[in-house]
Amino acid sequence: MTAAFEELFGIPNAFGRIAMPGRTDLWLLSHALESHGIAGDDPRVPHFHDAYLRQLALELDRSPPPDKYKGVLPGVRELLEAAAARSDVCLALLTGNYEAGARLKLEHFDLWRFFRCGAFGDSHSDRNELLSTVTALVKTLDGRGVDAARTTVIGDTPHDVAVAKAGGARSIAVATGSHDVEALRATGADYVFENLSDAPAVLRVLLQPPA
Repeated sequence: MTAAFEELFGIPNAFGRIAMPGRTDLWLLSHALESHGIAGDDPRVPHFHDAYLRQLALELDRSPPPDKYKGVLPGVRELLEAAAARSDVCLALLTGNYEAGARLKLEHFDLWRFFRCGAFGDSHSDRNELLSTVTALVKTLDGRGVDAARTTVIGDTPHDVAVAKAGGARSIAVATGSHDVEALRATGADYVFENLSDAPAVLRVLLQPPA
């Protein structure tokens, strides 16, 4: 996103003072524009989406330096495989990323195929609005309603926990991002894991009946 912003607007490190984890891409772009005095109707703004996708594709194909992690976190693939094999679980993607960006990232690591549907940051700045979009899509796929109490949001930021709370869903917070276990516990998450390396234990939590 930083590279795309500099490409279009000539401003380096445009997101340097913006806390990015857990935000939607639309929210991030609007705040970067505002912080640098660029009007939302600037004719360059509509080109940001495609510029970002170009830069993202380049970044995914670039070998990471030794101090930069780029890969699938422990337990993620095992958890997705186990959940996808069950008839009583529907995996949906809820992310603030643009849909095309999310697909680029997940297809790069062969994870996109696990998700039957998703809600993305193309149309909403407020992440909390995405959960209702996902549940409506699941209802369309399965032909039955989705009980919020049996829906679990998994994420690594306080914003992910807030999405779950706003929609009446359960939350699993994972300390593999920029927030540690204590910070995630302070959000009131239902469950907190250091990581997802114990995929069977996480799956047991997912399958617990609602309290």
